[in-house]
Amino acid sequence: MASTTADRSDWRLGELGGRTIRVAAIVGGVGLLATLALAFVGAGATRVLQSWLVAFSYFLSLSLGAMFFVLIQHLVGASWSVVVRRQAESIAANLPLLALFFVPILLGLGALYPWARPEAVAADPLLQHKAPYLNLTFFIARWVIFFLVWTLVSRYFLGRSLRQDKEGGVAISLSMERTAAPAVIGLAITTSFAAIDLLMTLSPTWYSTIFGVYFFAGGFLGCFALLALISIWLQSAGRVRTAITPEHYHDLGKLMFAFTIFWAYIGFSQFMLIWYANIPEETIWYRMRIDGDWEAFSYFLLFAHFVIPFCGLLSRTAKRRTKILGFWAVWMLVMHYVDLYWVVMPGAHAGRVPYHLADLTSLLGIGGVFVAAAAWRLRDKSLIPERDPRLPDSLAFENA
Repeated sequence: MASTTADRSDWRLGELGGRTIRVAAIVGGVGLLATLALAFVGAGATRVLQSWLVAFSYFLSLSLGAMFFVLIQHLVGASWSVVVRRQAESIAANLPLLALFFVPILLGLGALYPWARPEAVAADPLLQHKAPYLNLTFFIARWVIFFLVWTLVSRYFLGRSLRQDKEGGVAISLSMERTAAPAVIGLAITTSFAAIDLLMTLSPTWYSTIFGVYFFAGGFLGCFALLALISIWLQSAGRVRTAITPEHYHDLGKLMFAFTIFWAYIGFSQFMLIWYANIPEETIWYRMRIDGDWEAFSYFLLFAHFVIPFCGLLSRTAKRRTKILGFWAVWMLVMHYVDLYWVVMPGAHAGRVPYHLADLTSLLGIGGVFVAAAAWRLRDKSLIPERDPRLPDSLAFENA
């Protein structure tokens, strides 16, 4: 039986937090400057905006996935996840920061979205029909609402969790449980509409009723991979050495495995229904992804995002050994980016995969600031919700 106590001397980032913030801020700053330079020299603003959109969607999905994770743990009263929940709370709290990174997308709407170009709308009756929804004013209003909801929810749960570190007691946990139910409904609605606005309207004459779930599946899977990777990194640096055990890694690995299947199921369901109906305005989206170089890219995504990790995560050993699990966590985070790249790029680059340095600089720019902000938020806080009433059960958790 696992011990219900743990050495709490390593539950703070300490100097590790300072180093992490400095390195991440430098990487982020260099990435942002390089991206800005590429917009004016070489790549051009439109190509850089496309890379920026992929990177923004990637980190937005990870933060939303982390927020879903926090809400669901409170909703079901889970105890096993307490020792990794603070990491998810900090990642989710980056949602207000991402509003700043959304500004370049707003400024470049006309370059990214056909519905934002008056000449395109004037030439297409279907875009004119969709204009009451797809217009600049309503688009901005929706995103103000999205970020307002996400900010309120993420700040509330992080703030209450940190308050519990000081005050303790069951009352705070009960209040978070009661709030989690309406919060998860609000998050589900806003996430679905955000996925439609951000990614599906890149091809505004195409539609899919399951696209929001597809975006959620990828982000939730990425969240589990990120939590596993952060936990492994923290322990390798001498933090939370006894609090997080192979039992917790086992559950994170099981969730990674499950959502690898769920992502593939949702993706196949969307493809099968569109293929079966064979309606031109629906099939065109997939047609763009099997033309030219994109055909090989699509097959690569199928095998690398589903078939290979399905086999790799199948065994119990892969879920409990940190080196193996860490490898698959990195793999899935890379594949999640590849998936979003596959969603964004074919519509603007028919027949060829447009690899460019801006893809890397955008990812490093947003990612560096993203990591620095999460580390800064926890620089003087406990890495574990140390007075959560379910913590003893989490520390003693064992898989059946």
